[in-house]
Amino acid sequence: MSKYTDKLTKAEDTYTFDDFLIKPGLSSIEPKDVTLNTKVSTNYDLNLPVVSSAMDTVTESSMAISLAREGGLGVIHRNLTIEQEVKEVKKVKYANELTVREVITISPDETVEDAQEIMDIEEISGLPVVDDNDIVVGIISRRDIKPLRGKRLNRKVSEAMTHNVVTISEDTDTETALDLAYENKVERLPVVSDNNEIVGIVTMKDILERKKYSNAVRDKNGRYLVAAACGPFDMERAMALSDAGADIIAIDSAHGHKTDIIESVREMNKNVESDVLLGNIATAKAAEDILKAEINGIKVGIGPGSICTTRIVAGVGVPQLSAVSSVADVAEDYGVPVIADGGLRYSGDIAKALAVGANAVMIGSLLAGTTESPGEMTIRNGRKFKQYRGMGSLGAMTGGVGAGKDRYFQNSGSNMNSTKLVPEGIEGVVPYKGEASQIVYQLMGGLKSSMGYVGAKSIDEMHEKAELVHITPNGMSESHPHDITITNESPNYHPRQ
Repeated sequence: MSKYTDKLTKAEDTYTFDDFLIKPGLSSIEPKDVTLNTKVSTNYDLNLPVVSSAMDTVTESSMAISLAREGGLGVIHRNLTIEQEVKEVKKVKYANELTVREVITISPDETVEDAQEIMDIEEISGLPVVDDNDIVVGIISRRDIKPLRGKRLNRKVSEAMTHNVVTISEDTDTETALDLAYENKVERLPVVSDNNEIVGIVTMKDILERKKYSNAVRDKNGRYLVAAACGPFDMERAMALSDAGADIIAIDSAHGHKTDIIESVREMNKNVESDVLLGNIATAKAAEDILKAEINGIKVGIGPGSICTTRIVAGVGVPQLSAVSSVADVAEDYGVPVIADGGLRYSGDIAKALAVGANAVMIGSLLAGTTESPGEMTIRNGRKFKQYRGMGSLGAMTGGVGAGKDRYFQNSGSNMNSTKLVPEGIEGVVPYKGEASQIVYQLMGGLKSSMGYVGAKSIDEMHEKAELVHITPNGMSESHPHDITITNESPNYHPRQ
């Protein structure tokens, strides 16, 4: 037998989501009993195992904020200038910081008219009043100005302000701040140092939002977690993102199992404070090699995405369920989390990815078309759609800063003719789906249901208890609705195309 025939006869069988079902087991667990907290990197935990893809039609600050509020993580795409991506990261970090540090203040010697003008311009309802040493001496609000009824606005702020100011310290917790605000009927609480110097301000709106999103994931300073994508050789971008407060930097490469990438990321890891995720890979050997870069997490997936054509154009890839399980076998020994990136169409696929060792999943198409995803809405035949494209598509390679080119190792200069690019992705539209939070709710509801069938109360238990059964194509056909015309669409199911 020739060596070439051996390549076929000795090739391993590999599988993806539609090839298996999770076997039901003895259970005392109801979906409401399930907890979904998990590790997304060695130093960061999530309350939901959901990470959004670093795609320019999926994740910018709006998506990242929405996911952080729900307990997941958004990865800002890198088809932006460094300055633009840094700005998106900062939008997330300051979206719900309880203490606003950049406080707009006014002097007691300025006029009430000045105070009103500042409030109108900044669209705020009050201003702390501070002396020349930044000591809080009062607060003036629209409520203080209203009795003047447009008259005597040239009087000093010190004559109209509230002198007895309710303040809090930096270590005041949310509940105490809320109680103080209600008790004193105030909307704004200046945060002061031991010397009564202004440090920041907390508003009732921010306090109530903090309570509303109790499942949100936050850093040690109480700000939302956020990740940002970076090229494997872009040290300048990585350092800028880390300085901007990105908790995690996700190395964005179509093939992370390359010696130069491993060495570059090892060096990058020494120069940033953020955790570093490296990918994408699809084999156990790749996991063993890239773990030498002392990374904090691994992204798994070569070509499983709905808009990816790598497996057809290049003929390369590993079916996703086999890829995830083989990488997880290695990563578990190192204590490094695994993120299953791509190929997920239903909540049941998320359950299967976790069953074979993933700690979290990265999703693109399921979140594309939501209110928070970037892009304009279009109307086609009376229905709303939004653009969705792969980062290996021609549009992503030539649009923005062309991040798709170097992601697929085709960065041969800014003047490269588009006809000389070899795309590994497509562009299209997806139906408008509404708020991302509703999509996440349905996905996590399906996952909780799966864990209830298994008898797993946590994702760690899902790893241990879940058993799979191999099914035939007929078994998958039986699994989908059949012998019926669907007249009322379900929010968590769409027919296979």
